[in-house]
Amino acid sequence: MNNKFTVLDLLQLDLKENEALKLKCLEGRPGLVREIKVPEINRPGLELSGFYENFAFQRIQIFGRGEHAYLKKLEQEDKIDTLEKLFSCEVPCCIFSCGLDPTAAFSSLAGKSGCPVLQTELDSSEFTTRLIRVLSNVFAPKSSVHGVLVEVFGIGILIQGASGVGKSEAALALVERGHRLVADDVVEIRRVSGNILMGKGAGVSSHHMEIRGLGIINITHLFGVGAIRDTKQIQIVVQLEEWDSSKAYDRIGAEENTIEILEAKVPYLLIPVKPGRNISILIETAAMNERLKKMGYYSAKEFNRNVRRWLESESIKERFVDEV
Repeated sequence: MNNKFTVLDLLQLDLKENEALKLKCLEGRPGLVREIKVPEINRPGLELSGFYENFAFQRIQIFGRGEHAYLKKLEQEDKIDTLEKLFSCEVPCCIFSCGLDPTAAFSSLAGKSGCPVLQTELDSSEFTTRLIRVLSNVFAPKSSVHGVLVEVFGIGILIQGASGVGKSEAALALVERGHRLVADDVVEIRRVSGNILMGKGAGVSSHHMEIRGLGIINITHLFGVGAIRDTKQIQIVVQLEEWDSSKAYDRIGAEENTIEILEAKVPYLLIPVKPGRNISILIETAAMNERLKKMGYYSAKEFNRNVRRWLESESIKERFVDEV
């Protein structure tokens, strides 16, 4: 990541439905500027018992029902020296799940050290799952590319090509045919879960398109909310280029071409553009063909097998005739 991601940024994330963390700050507001440097979490059970060897202090510290019960026990027995050691390390923040409140001693020490204490109503397992997913997205490798991202028959297709080649016009035709626009002009890409590329629009330009001769159009207003989506996995990259009569284009498709984006490989198609070619129909066909491939059926390979069988049968017939 090029920019710092702070505890305040975590609180201000605009997350929806099953992604929402439902966080609020209880203590240590001055510490909200602390940076979260790693996308991992820690449950400080061993540390509360006094074992601080290899303490992952740079991680967000999660306190569930077990840790909360132990904190109450420490306070009742007046054994808060382990807590003092916890706050001697600059942890990014401490989060109490299940709507639990920190003990008085914990709040006091957190306030003195400037460590933010947050609370969520979610239970520990659900909150942990959501937080790890959110942090993975925040810290994922990312890049911005020039192109149009559309969803066609459930397949995310990134359309690229030189300026003026017809990317936006092809995407507009696809939207008019019932498919969905994700982003036009600038597509922000993140690599998540190893090699999955997720694309979305950039800021206020999301769900708008620039069409030469028309200007900027709002897809949501023209075609309705069913014609857009916020994010989509990139599953094919289609490169549009002006038809070059001196160039030999692939006519069978037996070879699986790929392109590398953020060190992840994605199927790649080169489609030449010239008057009379319906690019939106070709992209639709590419999407349907990709769905067939995911089901284990490869049209080009099946065609090659059929041709080989036919050639072999013809050669057998010729040998039989010669022998007779």
